Amino acid sequence: MSVIDLRSDTVTQPTAGMREAMLRAEVGDDVYGEDPTVNHLEQHLANRLGFAEGLFVPSGTMSNLLGLMAHCERGDEYIVGQEAHTYKYEGGGAAVLGSIQPQPLAVEADGTLDLARVAAAIKPDDFHFARTRLLALENTMQSKVLPLTYLAAARQLTHEYGLALHLDGARLYNAAVKLGVDAREITQHFDSVSVCLSKGLGAPIGSVLCGSAELIGKARRLRKMVGGGMRQAGILAAAGLYALQHQVERLAEDHANAALLAEGLRELGYTVEPVQTNMVYMPMGQQARALQAFVAERGIKVSAAARLRLVTHLDVSAADIQRVIESFAAFRHV
Repeated sequence: MSVIDLRSDTVTQPTAGMREAMLRAEVGDDVYGEDPTVNHLEQHLANRLGFAEGLFVPSGTMSNLLGLMAHCERGDEYIVGQEAHTYKYEGGGAAVLGSIQPQPLAVEADGTLDLARVAAAIKPDDFHFARTRLLALENTMQSKVLPLTYLAAARQLTHEYGLALHLDGARLYNAAVKLGVDAREITQHFDSVSVCLSKGLGAPIGSVLCGSAELIGKARRLRKMVGGGMRQAGILAAAGLYALQHQVERLAEDHANAALLAEGLRELGYTVEPVQTNMVYMPMGQQARALQAFVAERGIKVSAAARLRLVTHLDVSAADIQRVIESFAAFRHV
């Protein structure tokens, strides 16, 4: 029995075409700036998203960390969502390694931050306070897509208050596909963006931080400092290039499969939150661990969470979705 893994879209395997691209990749020492494939990936994505330069790093956590540290000095502050990845799920790196104070705010039901609350949280120019320097948004935010009009309003607010605007775009292309726009329509509002290649896009590793030449120059120094300098990294960059060139449009299939899964679970009587992209959220409470064990016996991997998240990706087919629905139906009758 094949295994269906719904824990995350980070679990994907490289496709045959991606493996071939990795095999053929030209490589060099990237710390010296001599890996042609890394250089191509960085400039390709920067150009595609409307930035001067890009920086290839091992992970989204590092990409966000370098972005925050490049924007902020020690003792500065960034405003961020209470549930945002940069604040909650990245080990407190901005505070621990960058000495950057987070100012978390509650995330609204649609994934946005209330901009009036953002404005109220900005500290006055007073030595009693940390200096507010940056607003960090996430798109998608727990699978919710931030509206373009909201992004424009956030950009206007940051200009008004002299703040920089960073995007954790780990699933940027899911947002773009859902909106039916080029990703540049989203990124045009930001000073920097972190794009993860190893989630829905399906590469085995890597993220790219994009921004101005000055910001990326600072981030490159910081990358070396935190151990992110890689050598013949073109093998990995080739996978990212392949993903950007061949595996963006197919994200719509993941969205369709998530909608199919949600519909099937609702028909069984489960409570399911509205689905926008490739994630299905449903409250399971104390049943979570029992469900996890039950479906594991049927070759299905899920996380044991009270608010269960089921994530579709390129290794999950429509036929797999039907098998998952059948297993959840069987669990209802245990």
